[in-house]
Amino acid sequence: MSAPRALVLALALAAAWPACAAEPVTSQGRRLAAALDSLDVESRWLPGARVDWESGLPNGRPITRPGRHTHCSAFVAAAALRLGVYILRPPEHGQTLLANAQADWLAGEGATQGWTPVPTAAQAQALANRGTLVVASYKNRRPERAGHIAIVRPSDKSDAALAEEGPQVAQAGTVNAASVSLRVGFSRSPSALRHDLIRYFAHPVAP
Repeated sequence: MSAPRALVLALALAAAWPACAAEPVTSQGRRLAAALDSLDVESRWLPGARVDWESGLPNGRPITRPGRHTHCSAFVAAAALRLGVYILRPPEHGQTLLANAQADWLAGEGATQGWTPVPTAAQAQALANRGTLVVASYKNRRPERAGHIAIVRPSDKSDAALAEEGPQVAQAGTVNAASVSLRVGFSRSPSALRHDLIRYFAHPVAP
């Protein structure tokens, strides 16, 4: 996508942000949810093994470094690819500490690829309900440690639930889930929640 077209789409997306949280899931939102479900994240991109970033299946290569070996960023990259959207991914960046690199990329170069910051969790959920690809991104303040990234999943959750537990997300990680609250999904990154370090970015998806 050219930079001028990406900026036009970003401005249009920003103008369409809702003022309130609760919006029903549209037909486009249901298609987005179905696309996320088709990736079968609860049985792929599993922790504890090296995986092919695109398929989420183990690649048979041995683990040569310590750590939990989770694959949140690879799952997001694969989902974006399935939806026709570019986000930083292999081979442009390896899977090691990719979530941190994606956070930097989204806040910088991502704008030239059509990604737009979303100010609030409520707006992030509303946009996902409309079928927009929205990610929740956290960069670890200790650069040698992994951050986390997840996809905001369309959901009819109430305003009260949204305020209490954040948007609904699909994610890989220590625990893989097709649908889980952001508070639970990011519970392994408590400083992200405690210090309000999660940032949202949105990209339109072709109908």
